[in-house]
Amino acid sequence: MTAPAGPGTAESDRSAARRRSTDPRRAAFRLLVSPPVVALVLFLIVPLLLMGSVSFRSDLSGNLLAPFSPTLKQYQQAAAGEGYWRLLGISALTAFGVAAIATVGAYPIAYYLAFRAGRRAALYLILLLVPFWTSYLLRVMAWKLMLGSEGVLNTFLQATGVINQPLDALLYNRGAVIVTLIYVWIPFAALPILAGLGRIDVRLHDAAADLYASPFQQFRRVTLPMSLPGVVVAFFIVFIPTVGEYVTPLLVGGTGGTMYGNIIQDFFTRAANWPIGAALSMIMLTTTLGLVIVGLRIVDPRRLLDR
Repeated sequence: MTAPAGPGTAESDRSAARRRSTDPRRAAFRLLVSPPVVALVLFLIVPLLLMGSVSFRSDLSGNLLAPFSPTLKQYQQAAAGEGYWRLLGISALTAFGVAAIATVGAYPIAYYLAFRAGRRAALYLILLLVPFWTSYLLRVMAWKLMLGSEGVLNTFLQATGVINQPLDALLYNRGAVIVTLIYVWIPFAALPILAGLGRIDVRLHDAAADLYASPFQQFRRVTLPMSLPGVVVAFFIVFIPTVGEYVTPLLVGGTGGTMYGNIIQDFFTRAANWPIGAALSMIMLTTTLGLVIVGLRIVDPRRLLDR
């Protein structure tokens, strides 16, 4: 049976609490963490709360913060629209394909930087980050110029005699959206994979070679399993924002490449119907979070880290 704590024990606990509160490392930690926490609340949590409150309005009369009677009318309208769900499914499948291809395409780049680039790894990493220095819109517009009827690809094919007339099928369709998004996201996907590969001790490869493992066996039994957490992170970094993508489909997709985000944009801009747009946004957010949770349950990063 445990003896009750005496006055000395309580005093020591208070002394330890005072030491922790005056620890300079804890104070420095709180100082460093406070700005990002405040920014996260102001620019993520608060907008999400406002979006959620707007989705329960019957209309947008009055101020956003004005009292209103909550209603599920917008969610009922969104649930009744089969086209919304179909487009959300198409967007999720498109995002899955883009994320998978971008992750697979980024892996060799990260592998080369981690194990083969040597002293030039820093230079190659800077070159990988060069696209981040330019506008996202400019990078998307570059693909529009390349795939257009008078773009680089059509001009080259006509000059070499492969085709006689420009190919209109290269632009304003879902294929153009997928190609452009893969190009945009590969540098982002390479970074978490590179971080995962950086955790691997290169001596493990030497040990595997001493046990007569071939290069492919070393990759399959050592490198790939230990880098899987980075691969999972890279996949979700691409998948989550791609589900709600609307800029790229707007510029290179046309009517044939419309995604769920374009419908939300139309409700917020052209239709000026913020409540239904907010309801569709919350449905997309909930669906995406649900897919991510299911994916993380299937591929548990904690289990991968323990390997």
